[in-house]
Amino acid sequence: MAHLTPDLQNYFGHMRQQGGVVVESEKPPGRTQFDRLLHIGRSSIPLCVDALKAAVKEAKAGGDVSRYNEAWENIRVAAPYEPEAIKDEEWIKRQNDINKKESTRLESNLSGYKQNGIKESIRMGNEDLGQHYEQIGKLREASDAYGRMRHEVSTTKHIMDCCQRLISVALQRRDWSSIISNIAKINSIQGVEDDRGMQPYIKIVSGIGYLGKGLFKEAADNLLQADLSAPADTFNDIATPNDVAIYGGLLALAVMDRDRLQTRVLDNPQFRVFLETESHIRKAITHFVSGRYSACLSILESYKADYLLDIYLSKHVETIFSRIRQKCITQYFVPFSCVTLDSLNETFAHDGQSIEAELVDMIRSGSLNARIDSESRLLVAVQSDPRLEMQYAALKAARKYGDEAKERLRRINLIAAGLEVKAGKQQPGGEIAWAEGAPLGAVS
Repeated sequence: MAHLTPDLQNYFGHMRQQGGVVVESEKPPGRTQFDRLLHIGRSSIPLCVDALKAAVKEAKAGGDVSRYNEAWENIRVAAPYEPEAIKDEEWIKRQNDINKKESTRLESNLSGYKQNGIKESIRMGNEDLGQHYEQIGKLREASDAYGRMRHEVSTTKHIMDCCQRLISVALQRRDWSSIISNIAKINSIQGVEDDRGMQPYIKIVSGIGYLGKGLFKEAADNLLQADLSAPADTFNDIATPNDVAIYGGLLALAVMDRDRLQTRVLDNPQFRVFLETESHIRKAITHFVSGRYSACLSILESYKADYLLDIYLSKHVETIFSRIRQKCITQYFVPFSCVTLDSLNETFAHDGQSIEAELVDMIRSGSLNARIDSESRLLVAVQSDPRLEMQYAALKAARKYGDEAKERLRRINLIAAGLEVKAGKQQPGGEIAWAEGAPLGAVS
């Protein structure tokens, strides 16, 4: 197990014994640890060298040579004078030989199982081969092996195991569509909804899958339904309770209004348990619901650097923060007919910057119904014209009435011309005997 420096231990302290990255012998199941270390090494200047050194050691503790090469390439550039920057060709050769022999052995076993024709042995052979491929980094081959398990499944548990194996590989490949597809197959299994042990796994994996596709509303809906009353070891190789609190809280802030934030997040007894692990998210949501928008944004900005180091969240941080800022600005402006730009700058702008360009973008995109008075330095709400709206509504109703009248006249003319078919009686052979006299289109 890779030894983590005090800085990394401090960063990952809240994940200890809950999954993700931990210290010393407290290694969780799954391959998340290396992904997190490598992502931090690529993204954080202060933690770069320490994270990459730990990633090299973590890779060598397993059998995935491709991961070792990836970590070595990064540390060779970032810290060429570190001992880990010297490529261990001997370990690579030895591990490749071990992997090749094990692959040959498992493929030979599977071939024997197929000749015997025992379905359970074939299923287990494919599972063993898929696990081996996954451990050595051949994810496409692992996915193919797990996929072949489906032909030999005989019980509900086998189907769920197969789907979970495929989801594990899809998470590493960032194949979000495959994740959602396999979760749908698990949900279709009778009785799985009553399995409280599977509930958090299904909701959290679904949330991460939708987050990866950029579907924030669907992701938030799933994450907010996760139930921590089930053991955390059912999902801790994918995300920690802290991760769920951050993902769910940020996405809820980005897509939900104040009423739904209160009922779906703050008053949600299931999700409140997750929020207790990340109190700053709960405070930020509470500030937004209470109308203290600058305090909400200030809290989120202070943790933004941490969010950028998350393997699933990092690509979406800027988009999520932009949506939350726009919501805060819009909600702040709702009670007023006009607001000075100076007050908006004081509340929302960063030091030495102006919010005017951001307001222009929001107005152009239609997210803010207002106009900017540059001379008076005011943001003025665009007042709706009730008379104009009434005229538009009247014209719409008139057009709808005209379309309906044309359809009625067309039907009357068809009947008058005798172009109609009447429904007949059902014949013993299942055919219908049609008779004249029913209008065309009367029978489907």
